[in-house]
Amino acid sequence: METHHSSPSTAGRPLAPQVAPVINVSSPASGLAGTTVTLTGSGFTGVTAVTFGGVPATSFTVVSSTRITAVAPAGSGTVQIVVTTTGGTSNGIGFTYTTATPVISTVAPSQGPVAGGNTVTLTGSAFGGATTVRFGAAPAAFALVSPTQVTATAPAGAAGAVNVTITTPGGTSAGVPYTYVSAPALSAVAPSQGPLSGGNSVILSGTDLTGAGAVGFGSSPSTSFTVLSATQITAVPPAAAAGAVAVTVTTPGGTTLGDVFYYYLAPPALTGGSPGAGPTAGGTTVTLTGSNLLAATAVRFGATAATFTIVSAVQINAVAPAAPAGSVAVTVVTPGGTSNAVAYAYLAAPALATVTPNQGAASGGTTVTLTGTNLTGATSVLFGTVSAAFTVVSDSHLTATVPPGAAGTVSVTVATPGGTTAGVPYTRLAPPGI
Repeated sequence: METHHSSPSTAGRPLAPQVAPVINVSSPASGLAGTTVTLTGSGFTGVTAVTFGGVPATSFTVVSSTRITAVAPAGSGTVQIVVTTTGGTSNGIGFTYTTATPVISTVAPSQGPVAGGNTVTLTGSAFGGATTVRFGAAPAAFALVSPTQVTATAPAGAAGAVNVTITTPGGTSAGVPYTYVSAPALSAVAPSQGPLSGGNSVILSGTDLTGAGAVGFGSSPSTSFTVLSATQITAVPPAAAAGAVAVTVTTPGGTTLGDVFYYYLAPPALTGGSPGAGPTAGGTTVTLTGSNLLAATAVRFGATAATFTIVSAVQINAVAPAAPAGSVAVTVVTPGGTSNAVAYAYLAAPALATVTPNQGAASGGTTVTLTGTNLTGATSVLFGTVSAAFTVVSDSHLTATVPPGAAGTVSVTVATPGGTTAGVPYTRLAPPGI
């Protein structure tokens, strides 16, 4: 049989009874959930629970038989703090829950249109139980996402800054600025035309353009843009097909109406020029034919600009400027680009030195040889005012058949695209008398 023996130190001694705990003071007597409360009193041994209105403390620590620290759980109003030990349950002592004042840390976006209607996200703390969100004095519709986030629909407002506030049972937050921005408007784009490839620079003029976040050409964004002021933006159009597109600017205040247009132009093309040659003195009217010529801004003979008249999308009449003898490239420039080139020849003025023989029968029919310079391209040979049949042998020689005419001396001239020669005399002889 197993025998149990009492310890000499306790044998025959009765155990002291454990008394119920007593709370004398709680500090602080009010606070938020999560506040650490210090309880002072007596009998804090064998503690099994600390409750706030029947809800267990988030945690507690028995510092000594006269002191406990406990963390207040979630709660509201005034509740009784009670300590339970193996010796019993304490009296209750009051603790009042307070509500934190809400704090807004950010408002995003911090700008929006005067028309309102955009969604703004408020982040911060102590948003629980929110009753009102205001933009300035105007209330906003809102949704409580969490104790740290609210989404609000900005009401309409006047251009300028207002303070956004939120109100909860804990009070009203300090204001955080939100700026109402007037809607942008465009009045012009210059130049209003450009090449299909884009890449050129244009200037957009209007109002309330500050803060622009996007510039559109039709459905395509600008390649790049720079806001110069509230009334001016420089932008680079993207590539596009031929035709008109609406230009738009988007700012925090909204997007322009799309009532300003930019025109993409196909490049001009030349198929020919007539005449294809003229004198070095210039002055010849040259008819250029092709396509996409209607918006021509320049016609160049080589590097020299010419005066011109636009007849239609397929024809331009240009006056050749003076230039040295030789061939030059003629081009047409439009906002759509520069055309291919057609050749135009500047010809030195012709000169006539001799007519051999220099006399013949009045009845004509004599073949004569004309010598000189720059005779290539001859367009006529005249004996006086009468045209003669001729053949260009070389740049310095022609043969011509003298037309009939009255006896006497006439001037022989040769005309080329480069001009008309001075006259050389030829004498028609009367037939001999009988």
